[in-house]
Amino acid sequence: MTTRSRQSLMQIFAVPLLLALLSIAGLASALFGDDLWDAVSWLTLGVPLLTGVYFAIRKRS
Repeated sequence: MTTRSRQSLMQIFAVPLLLALLSIAGLASALFGDDLWDAVSWLTLGVPLLTGVYFAIRKRS
């Protein structure tokens, strides 16, 4: 039997929280701005999408 180290809630939810904040920032910038803000929204909304695609197609070892 292997022992697992315990993680704090912040360690568990740090990346999902970052992805949520990026999504909120991307949606807000798409709603409130034009030109440069459109590019910001594409980048910030693309990161969670690309993260999901990466983990969906990644081979498990």
